[in-house]
Amino acid sequence: MTRLYRGVYIVFIVLRYGLDELVLTSFQKPGLRLLARIVSVGRDLRAPRGQRLREALEHLGPIFVKFGQVLSTRRDLLPPDIADELALLQDRVPPFPSSVAVATIERAFGRPLADVFVEFTHQPVASASIAQVHFAVAKDRNGQLRDVAVKVLRPGMLNVIDKDLSLMRMMAGWVDLLSVDGKRLKPREVVAEFDKYLHDELDLVREAANAAQLRRNMEGLNLVLIPEMLWDYCHTEVIVMERMNGVPISQVDRLREAGVDIPKLARDGVTIFFTQVFRDGFFHADMHPGNIQVSLDPATFGRYVSLDFGIVGTLTEFDKEYLAQNFTAFFRRDYKRVAELHVESGWVPADTRVDELESAIRAVCEPYFDRPLKEISLGLVLMRLFQTSRRFNVEIQPQLVLLQKTLLNIEGLGRQLDPELDLWSTAKPFLEKWMLDQVGPKKLWDQLVAEAPRYAKLLPELPRLVHDFLKHRQGEDNPQLQTLIQEQRRTNRLLQRLMWCGVGFVAGLLVMQFLVRLHPHF
Repeated sequence: MTRLYRGVYIVFIVLRYGLDELVLTSFQKPGLRLLARIVSVGRDLRAPRGQRLREALEHLGPIFVKFGQVLSTRRDLLPPDIADELALLQDRVPPFPSSVAVATIERAFGRPLADVFVEFTHQPVASASIAQVHFAVAKDRNGQLRDVAVKVLRPGMLNVIDKDLSLMRMMAGWVDLLSVDGKRLKPREVVAEFDKYLHDELDLVREAANAAQLRRNMEGLNLVLIPEMLWDYCHTEVIVMERMNGVPISQVDRLREAGVDIPKLARDGVTIFFTQVFRDGFFHADMHPGNIQVSLDPATFGRYVSLDFGIVGTLTEFDKEYLAQNFTAFFRRDYKRVAELHVESGWVPADTRVDELESAIRAVCEPYFDRPLKEISLGLVLMRLFQTSRRFNVEIQPQLVLLQKTLLNIEGLGRQLDPELDLWSTAKPFLEKWMLDQVGPKKLWDQLVAEAPRYAKLLPELPRLVHDFLKHRQGEDNPQLQTLIQEQRRTNRLLQRLMWCGVGFVAGLLVMQFLVRLHPHF
């Protein structure tokens, strides 16, 4: 019943803001345009379409807001008026009252706000779909005053997200049941993956831990700044972190006027992404422009400032190796190897002809090499790859959904920063070096160093372990061996009896012959 009410509410919002008319007018057929005019009768749809879409997404809740945030980076696929409005979702989601935020903080720490912070700004500085941020001044464990940012979870988020995800699961079931393509796309698994990550985002302590891990991983790279967490002030509903200062990545003109090297900034973004994915297997998976700034401080000038770590992606060693080999093969235009990797990984049926898959991948990708990013539409490439994958029954892997989403965000940011950026040539040297590190002597040495504590503990115990193993081979701990030994003993006893019977028979014959000779008339 809850899903029914939520579904009715979604239909109501769609009709209220005229989204049905917006979709119908996007078609070129006269009949559909006429239908759009008919359904708009009696409704006030004078507001711009982009504004109506943004307001509808805000009313529908956090999942739909996040959908709009992803779309806002795709200015190559969206009309400018819609893209501009969706960009407002990144930092202008309506805030909840500061009194609610204060009550949440006091409930989390069990004492009045004045006892928690030296100063607290009641006006929020940013409001997002899951939480909002206030500036404050706090004392660290050494008694030093520090400028901090306080992130407070929106109240009642769990129920809202559960309702929307319930609807998504229902719709995924319809797609899985009614569509042949739907089964191949694994909609149920995809929804389950987003379910996991959205619920993880509701635990702010988990977000703080994600930030701490990324901060450690990125320390030696000197390309990105990640805020330090003040663990004495972290709670599931409230976290406190170092206050960061920067210019939003979307304000390219302001960054250029400040002297930031924009092409280098674009290349650094690609390096950060591939480092997090292929070196660490732990990457920021919510990289829309609202979560990324650029530092203008002289000590860290031109570095990225990364924010909001509620959603991160992880890759196994198998995933990293498979993806790296695919990327490297793509950059080398080795389409046969790409096809072989798809077959080896089980993404396509084992009886797929490699030469046919190779030819299809070449036809999709070859036209897009040696072009600047501004001339490459990843949306068109993905669409054609989708058509090709449908022909070969390629299965979409749910564990890589966040990586696919992050790739789309990276492309959108790359377009905003430097349309001349050649993504392929920027990424190719990095990936080739990474592949060499995976199979070279450095990797072998690193593995030996990593395993050294285990070896140091195992070597003194090795003689005892060998002795115990040999002893157990003769003991009762191996029932199969004991059964075999018992059967062998029975066989030996039978053979002994037969042998003694034979010996007795022969001995009897010899005695008979001897007696006959002694007594010929016997």
